[in-house]
Amino acid sequence: MFDKIKNFFKEVKQEIKKVVFPSRDEVIGSTKVVLALVVIIAVFLGLIDILLSKLVGMVVK
Repeated sequence: MFDKIKNFFKEVKQEIKKVVFPSRDEVIGSTKVVLALVVIIAVFLGLIDILLSKLVGMVVK
């Protein structure tokens, strides 16, 4: 059983060496894109919510 655990961590170490981490500039660029999309989608959903609220309010009256 300990051999399996030892082998597992050996393989993990080998796989970690293959990982290519993004550069700082890539992370910052991706973060800007994500934040921009979140703001755009939030505004869009907010406008849809307001529109539907007014529409339901008119129907209920």
